[in-house]
Amino acid sequence: MSTTTATSPQLSPAASDLGSLATGPTGPANLSFRSEAQPIPVPGAKRARSGWPRFARVRPGLFLAGLFVLLLAVAAVAPGWLTSRDPFAANARLAFRGPSVNHLFGMDENGRDVLSRIVYGVRPSLFMGFGATAIGLGLGVAIGLFAGLNRQSVDGILMRGVDVLLAFPHILLALVIITFWGQGTYNSILAVGIANIPRYARLVNAQVHLVRRAPYVEAAVTLGLRSSALVWRHVLPNAIKPVLILSTIGIGETIGFGAALSFLGLGAPPPAPEWGSMLSVANEFLANAWWLTVFPALAITLTVISVTSIGREMLLRSEGRRSP
Repeated sequence: MSTTTATSPQLSPAASDLGSLATGPTGPANLSFRSEAQPIPVPGAKRARSGWPRFARVRPGLFLAGLFVLLLAVAAVAPGWLTSRDPFAANARLAFRGPSVNHLFGMDENGRDVLSRIVYGVRPSLFMGFGATAIGLGLGVAIGLFAGLNRQSVDGILMRGVDVLLAFPHILLALVIITFWGQGTYNSILAVGIANIPRYARLVNAQVHLVRRAPYVEAAVTLGLRSSALVWRHVLPNAIKPVLILSTIGIGETIGFGAALSFLGLGAPPPAPEWGSMLSVANEFLANAWWLTVFPALAITLTVISVTSIGREMLLRSEGRRSP
């Protein structure tokens, strides 16, 4: 009679390791497994909760541009907060005095404080930028919307005329308009604004054609929505939104155009404190008084760069290419 011997199953090395881990050297180990998911630490999460704004750390250039635009707003609303000197007060004894502690930006050819004239020149420059942009945007939206919602023949005729005007530089169109109307601040604003009409008309017209083919517009037409309600509720708001953001970038460009016209003697006449006219006068004394040219030119450059940087940031965020 044969006897059967019971043999224990052999464990694999991995299983034996698990067994030794479970028992431990002195006894059974107390193993606990957590079922909930552990949060993954995000690098820089603590930095994001610091006191400074997020864009001030990530994009310092944009932060500085915002501060400079805020300074421009203060100078336009209350220039007396930034300087206590009269921009028209002249003193022949102080003519061509260089920058000093009392006069940070020096004195001009008539002994007037350059800093005070630059500060008081912010208002006409911003007035030029916003006024001309508003004129160009308003008339451009009207033309582009009218052409986009009309018959194909009307749309083609109007847009071909717009394309012809787009072939000319804006400054050249503004010079032609000023030639017929005459120089002056308001005529310069109208000239630059009219020169901006073709660009905004083309942009709005392209957006109108895109919105008209959108599914929600076709659904509204199927449901019997009136044409006027369709335009005001769906077509116009969705067509003008990207154009409004692009017009922010155009404000800086318009300020540069206004300064160019004043430099040519077609803007505000002297002795008005306007940056372009200050550059025009200072051009004659560039060899002897560099500060008369450098500081107004620096003000124009920083203004255009700051406004354009903010406009481009708004455009990138509206397109989803930049997180807030």
